[in-house]
Amino acid sequence: MTDLSLIPEITDKKVRQRAVKRLRELNVTLPTLTELADPSRIPATQQAILAGVGADEPVAANLWRVHWFNDEARTGRVDVPGYLVLPEALTGVKAKIVVALGDRFPMIGAHKVLAAYGCLVPRLVSGRFDPTSDKAIWPSTGNYCRGGVAISRTLGCRGVAVLPAGMSKERFDWLERWVSDPSDIIRTPGTESNVKEIYDKCAEIARDEHNVIVNQFSEFSNYLIHYHCTGRALDRVFADLRRTEPGLRLSAFVSATGSAGTIGAGDYLKQVHGTKIVAVEAIECPTMLVNGYGEHNIQGIGDKHIPLIHNVMNTDLVVGVSDRSSDALNLLFNDRVGRDYLTRRHKLDPALVNGLDNFGLSSIANVLAAIKIAKHLDLGPSDAIVTIATDSAALYRSERATYVAREYSNRFDEVNSGEIFGQHLGGVADDHVNELTYVDRKRVFNLGYYTWVEQQGVSVEAFDRRKDAGFWKALQDSIPAWDKLIQDFNEDTGARHAG
Repeated sequence: MTDLSLIPEITDKKVRQRAVKRLRELNVTLPTLTELADPSRIPATQQAILAGVGADEPVAANLWRVHWFNDEARTGRVDVPGYLVLPEALTGVKAKIVVALGDRFPMIGAHKVLAAYGCLVPRLVSGRFDPTSDKAIWPSTGNYCRGGVAISRTLGCRGVAVLPAGMSKERFDWLERWVSDPSDIIRTPGTESNVKEIYDKCAEIARDEHNVIVNQFSEFSNYLIHYHCTGRALDRVFADLRRTEPGLRLSAFVSATGSAGTIGAGDYLKQVHGTKIVAVEAIECPTMLVNGYGEHNIQGIGDKHIPLIHNVMNTDLVVGVSDRSSDALNLLFNDRVGRDYLTRRHKLDPALVNGLDNFGLSSIANVLAAIKIAKHLDLGPSDAIVTIATDSAALYRSERATYVAREYSNRFDEVNSGEIFGQHLGGVADDHVNELTYVDRKRVFNLGYYTWVEQQGVSVEAFDRRKDAGFWKALQDSIPAWDKLIQDFNEDTGARHAG
């Protein structure tokens, strides 16, 4: 489990050959990591095939859309990933808060499908996963398991989603449409904060050797694909901004940790721009801030543990935000009354206000954390803070209905809109922010011991190895070798030539 991305080599030739045969039968061609990082490298013949394919169809052609460069319709390709720049009238800060839009990914409308591809395909091309007999088990708090089911289906194998029963209704509705059998949706106790319960269920499932646990929290290929693909996509966004503002600095990258895959993009941005890396969590469950615990509703950011793939020793700040704010702003940004309030009272561009439906709960949390960082670091108009909108508001309609019924008895008005804006945007304070010293980083790093060594059986030596920057550099340097394995696999299937 923990060495997958460290050794880009074939481990079982017979398993690989069966995978080659299956994908040859399905005429599936796999994009390399570098083609997903830079889709201009995608062959014209492959791009032409996409012209007649819907973005939500469960077909292998959509693997070639698993990148940041899809247009708004998710059918065409653009030179710069979609993003929004939030104005001071909304954020209250002069720094530019730039949000890359993850809902432009195919099949699931969230960028976690990129992580799922990055985790399963290396197993497939190296002979570690047999699509003719193995099931891919996807532990998640929502979007990653959806991405896993989508990638599994397009690759002709069985995908099983393992997620907390308390996640949004829309997640389960999607899964019910996509899984091969209703039993492929496994509900574990709790909500967003109950990650251990997912692990416990996976340990039970893994007793069958054909159930392959593709654990995003410990699959280093999750880190690798975000470092390579998301990091470069965000760099392209920043380059687009600098065309009109040459003096702009990329001062911070803000990301809720979740599985700690996405935050791996910060390592790339720090190498190129010296960007500070900011990890986000819920103050209702302040694991990194104070080794705390609790429950929250910022769906998409699992907690009460430190993911094995989090490069903690390269993280600069931790910021806590409240699910009270993300729940409230989810209503303000998507209710007709709230939108009218934003355009009329705060003079926000209607097009921008309409664009706020690109933000799901964790996306809103990222924006709030970016505002806190701008205030904490006294950032100004020459500073850009880049963050991610993991998914859109479409996944949280049921959460809005629950919130407005509970808080406003289904009667939400302009006064309520003003209260939410004032408290949860205008009232954002420079609090629950920790600039990590070396000792702080060690504290957060060591907290992972209890999950990975004591509970999950990772050796102390393997666990400690991640303190060394050279460990992460070796991962990054393995990208060409993984690309070569994918290319060789395609040559053996012959699908690229058949395309």
